Order: sequence, then C-alpha cells, then structure tokens
Amino acid sequence: MTFLLWALAAASAAYWGLKLATSSSGGGVPATVRVPTPADPAVVARLLGQSNAAVASPMAVVPTSSRFNLVGVVADRSEQGAALIVVDGKPAKPYRVGTQIEDGLVLKSVAARRAVLAASMDGPPVVTLELPLPAMPAGAPAPAAR
Repeated sequence: MTFLLWALAAASAAYWGLKLATSSSGGGVPATVRVPTPADPAVVARLLGQSNAAVASPMAVVPTSSRFNLVGVVADRSEQGAALIVVDGKPAKPYRVGTQIEDGLVLKSVAARRAVLAASMDGPPVVTLELPLPAMPAGAPAPAAR
C-alpha cells in the first residue's frame, strides 16, 4: 500500500513538473499571421483589359433607400410618433418625428405602416420606408382586394 501511495505521488509530481515546464517556456515560437491586403479594383480592371475610362471608383455609392430598414412604427392621425429603424445593418433604434437620423436626414413623419425621411422637416421626402406585409399562415384565405 505504501508503495502505491509513493508511486501515485511521483506520478503526480512528474505530471505537474512537465505541465509547469511547458507553460513557462512560452510554448515555442509564436505563430505569425499574414493578412492579405485587399486588391485595388482599378488595378484588377486594368489587368483584365478594361480601359481607364470605364474604371469605376473604388468607393461604390450605395443607394440611400437600401441603407435603411423600417422595423416598427408608432403613429397617430397627425403623423406624429416614432419609428424603429435599422441603419446600415446596425441594431434598430427608435427615432421620434423631427429627430436627426444621420447628417442631412431627419424623420419627417410616420403613418400606420410607413416612415418618411427628408433633409429637413420642411423639405421634400428623400426616402419613404414601408413595413412589409405580415406573412399569411399556410391555408389562410387571401385578404379581399379593396
């Protein structure tokens, strides 16, 4: 029995000795990670034979309407209230009518299923966001046309 206890103690000491020796040595040479740089679209276009006149700028212009997504609306009859809007895929935020959404764009008005964005409260609408129609359950009758 004594021999078994001494063998267990020796095995434990050897295990922890090896464990501490490998952790204090730093684990060897650290790995280097090389991140490739993105290719310049103009250079790639020239390599593929496109003329300089047809090369587009590297910064593509994203249409304003595709940057916004209407998630919810709270509105009254006078088009006052708030809208829950997703901007550039970030989490949705609530905006009250008259609040600036980003530089040069405010929430002008809200209605039952829509929100209107404009450059100013007095300016013409720039973007009109609509809530999608709710999905109909399978087997439900189609709504009557108005």
